[in-house]
Amino acid sequence: MQRRHIIASLPLAVTFARPAHAADFSAFLASLHARARAGGVPPAIVDQALAGLTPNARVIHLDRHQPEFTLTWAQYSARVVTATRVKHGHGKVAAMRPVLEAVRRRFGVSAQPIMGIWGIETDFGAIQGNFQVIDSLATLAWFRNSTYFANEAIAAMKIAARGDAPLPRLIGSWAGAMGQPQFMPSVYLSTAVNFSGRGTPNIWTSAPDTLASIANYLRKSRWVPGLPSSEPVLIPSGFDVALAGRSHRLPLARWQAMGVHRLTDAVSLPPATEASLLLPDGPTGAAYLAFANFEAIRRYNPSDLYALAVGELGRLIFT
Repeated sequence: MQRRHIIASLPLAVTFARPAHAADFSAFLASLHARARAGGVPPAIVDQALAGLTPNARVIHLDRHQPEFTLTWAQYSARVVTATRVKHGHGKVAAMRPVLEAVRRRFGVSAQPIMGIWGIETDFGAIQGNFQVIDSLATLAWFRNSTYFANEAIAAMKIAARGDAPLPRLIGSWAGAMGQPQFMPSVYLSTAVNFSGRGTPNIWTSAPDTLASIANYLRKSRWVPGLPSSEPVLIPSGFDVALAGRSHRLPLARWQAMGVHRLTDAVSLPPATEASLLLPDGPTGAAYLAFANFEAIRRYNPSDLYALAVGELGRLIFT
């Protein structure tokens, strides 16, 4: 999934050095063609999907400049958790409240993380990307020598082969993620939900299918009902920053005994609830407690900044 939120305007001609491991692109496409055929994709779909492809230099450039991994938390949050997005989220919640409640009852996932993901991924469906998904995936598979991206390209062909969406409709991010929730093709095949009752899952234009599909992903990622993913906290001066990090978990009561202060609007939780302390910009920046559901969001996108932003946006939308 995404690592694709803000696409910079690039010159039409972007050059790159071919990696030492990379075979000739035409040879790579021939191999991918054979693998797709062996995986059961009809020949006509494979031919249509791969005809005329060349390495996409813009995809390669964006792969090297992912904002979750190059920005500070202060920079990243200012970019993705904006007042405009929060206001837009308020309107979406008002319009989708019955659907969000129905999704919560079915999947056990509250509206906050769903809205946070939907907002950050595609600005609530408004910005879904303008890359041909198979073009992006084939480029990344070749350039990274990646079996994962090659398999995703084949999964995209299978979506077209089973009639869910024609190949020209498979438009998405530079990383190959599709639709309003920005699902990779294999995730679409395993997780997308037809919640509107109108046939196959439609994550491109159906908000109910999108919200339910995000919830299903989190449920399958072991979302714990009633538990937040993260929350802002205050730490005392001189706090031992060696205790920070996702791998260091302590009961909530222990953190509080060490001077970690929860805010007045924090969700009431049992003292034994385990959490980690995150200091994304170091000891002088913002501080957060991350709970078990933080890892569920990181399975959507393996970036601490992304998971923190999802929690932050969701909280602000419902404030």
